[in-house]
Amino acid sequence: MLRSCFHTMTHAKKILFITQEIDPYQSGTELSTIGRNIPQQALDCGREIRNFMPKWGDINERRCQLHEVIRLSGMNLIIDDTDHLLIIKVASIPSSRMQVYFIDNDDYFQKRNEWADDSGKEYEDNGERAIFYARGVLETVKKLRWVPDIIHCQGWMSAIVPLYLKLAYNEEPSFRDSKVVFTPCGPKLEKPMSEQFRANLLFKGVTRETLETLPQTMYLNDLYRMALQYSDGLMLTPECQVPELVAEAEAAGKPIFFPTEAENTESETPYIDYFDQMWSIGKETKEID
Repeated sequence: MLRSCFHTMTHAKKILFITQEIDPYQSGTELSTIGRNIPQQALDCGREIRNFMPKWGDINERRCQLHEVIRLSGMNLIIDDTDHLLIIKVASIPSSRMQVYFIDNDDYFQKRNEWADDSGKEYEDNGERAIFYARGVLETVKKLRWVPDIIHCQGWMSAIVPLYLKLAYNEEPSFRDSKVVFTPCGPKLEKPMSEQFRANLLFKGVTRETLETLPQTMYLNDLYRMALQYSDGLMLTPECQVPELVAEAEAAGKPIFFPTEAENTESETPYIDYFDQMWSIGKETKEID
């Protein structure tokens, strides 16, 4: 029996993973590996999970056996005064009990790569794609009537999710008590977000006043800092060390998971231990009362 799956009085029973890469649909990167392995660790510990990633254009739907979930699809999300149709697809990873939901849209994902075209030129609308992805995931989880204890956001594509969770969806029953963990990982985007990016972020509780602290021109590290500001914890990886984020998390008293914790421990489930630590903050006292 794994030593640490159920060692706390209070543990996170439901974990939502929002990432941009999951092996085997995207492979060969650190993010695709953790996108596959950490949810599997949670499943092996008996936790209930949901996985989301974008339906990038190079994912072969027939070979990967994706199919559309009609009951979840069909919503229009307005970004930059334009309606964008939300399409939800699903597939199961072979030889695993793991199911993956894919966020799709003809404008943002169909026939398009993850962050740059075939010549290596970064897409001008990467920020808007991330906005669509964040809202698409959260609206879909609402439709599923699923209530996650922990939400793990992985990579730049998920960096807007914490902002929306804390300001736009904070009264939604699905997310009201969720703890948010952010992992900064993925390609090193060099170009800034579009000039309209900040204006396109506006949605429900995300007002112009709340965005005043953000730079007018936002680069990758600005996205990361915004994500950390609205997250409850920071999970680092061996390849993704961002010292300024560590300093800010420490100053704010936010629990940090360092890669050495996965290496220098007898626990077989260090990531799930961290999620349980996050979830148990303030919970055990409440249960005793």
